Amino acid sequence: MDEKIAPHIDELTMALGNISREEISRELDKLLKYRVPLDEAKRMIKSKYLSVSSNTVSVKDLSPGLNGIEISGRIIDIVEKTVSIQGEQKTIFSGTLGDGTGICSFTCWDDMSLNPGDAILIRNAYTRLWNNRPELYFGKRSTITYLQDDELPESDEMSQSNLKKLGDIVPADVLVSSVVLIVEMYHREIMLKGKEVTVVEGVLADETGKLPFTSWMPMGGPDIGDYIHFEGASVRIFRGLPSINFTETTTIEKISDATGLPFSIESVNKANSSVAIEKLLEKEGMFDVTVSGNIISVRSGSGLIERCSQCNRVTQKSSCRSHGEVECLTDMRIKAILDDGTGAVHLMLNRELSEAVYGKSMHDAEKMAQSSLSGEAVFEDMKKVLTGKYLAARGNSSRNEFGVSLVARSVWIPENYVEQSIEELLERMDAGCDD
Repeated sequence: MDEKIAPHIDELTMALGNISREEISRELDKLLKYRVPLDEAKRMIKSKYLSVSSNTVSVKDLSPGLNGIEISGRIIDIVEKTVSIQGEQKTIFSGTLGDGTGICSFTCWDDMSLNPGDAILIRNAYTRLWNNRPELYFGKRSTITYLQDDELPESDEMSQSNLKKLGDIVPADVLVSSVVLIVEMYHREIMLKGKEVTVVEGVLADETGKLPFTSWMPMGGPDIGDYIHFEGASVRIFRGLPSINFTETTTIEKISDATGLPFSIESVNKANSSVAIEKLLEKEGMFDVTVSGNIISVRSGSGLIERCSQCNRVTQKSSCRSHGEVECLTDMRIKAILDDGTGAVHLMLNRELSEAVYGKSMHDAEKMAQSSLSGEAVFEDMKKVLTGKYLAARGNSSRNEFGVSLVARSVWIPENYVEQSIEELLERMDAGCDD
């Protein structure tokens, strides 16, 4: 291990206590090989091991991959099911559990005589990803302790949809209510169980952010630019990003007088001001967010690539993981690390944005590769051109096992960013002197 990394391993070893230095070194080395920024890699390792060592978690803090956790909650509902596991029929018990911070689904592998309304403490449970949400699992290796009934909210109270700002909606939310503005809306025809169904899709906004929505029923009067109050909408999660789903049980009321609301069509449609990257790192996903910073690394996989003509996946030596040997289509992309001093994020740029930032078209890049007789020529040139460049990017962020990525929809070089950076630096220096 590099001597420069050794102090960081020592820091993690002290912070995590019961985790061996060798294991921490292996985890850090693996993440750094995937070009995860050092600070983000350290955060991920702390999150992974502290979640286990701290043991007690609430529903809102559940994430996939937790082991040996302790959690309290009330059984909201539970049903008995028979499933086939490795060819054998097994009875399991599944349902939902809430603790006042959120609601999660669970699977109990054994009959532990649980009933709706039971307030329980579960020890030695674990979580896995199921339907894009963390699901709680426990069984005979777990222990169940019954709690006093008044230690947790009642089931009816937890089943009600909470009035929330869009920016506060998290994966632990199953049903929500909110007051929002419709900023995008369009209709789409789909086939559902052999019938053609009209689905309404779009984007909702308030002063805290934006989220996509889907309505599986006619919305009646509301249109783009209208304020609405909805209740009982379901929350779906995809790659950590919540979306709002209006169903038959959702009530939608158009607001005729928006006086006093802290947002307007003008304010939510203004060009997004940049948020600190550390804010992205705190969440599983963010919709339509803008960040800015310096490119500190151009990652392997940038430059000219080939895609499968059938599924658009990136191919290796003309071979697709799904379709085998295929006819390939040439494409260009940039995978970079953007850092603003508060954190770092993986930035993904498609061909159009790559051409704009790189300053060369894909045709130019192909000619460069042909003349150099090297498939790495474009990648190496991108590193020279882009490393250190200051950019702003707007898109959706999501988290995976290697950190947070932002798939950009637009990218640009901010005006007067040098002057603004100097002013911010001077302000911080003045504040430090005052202290």
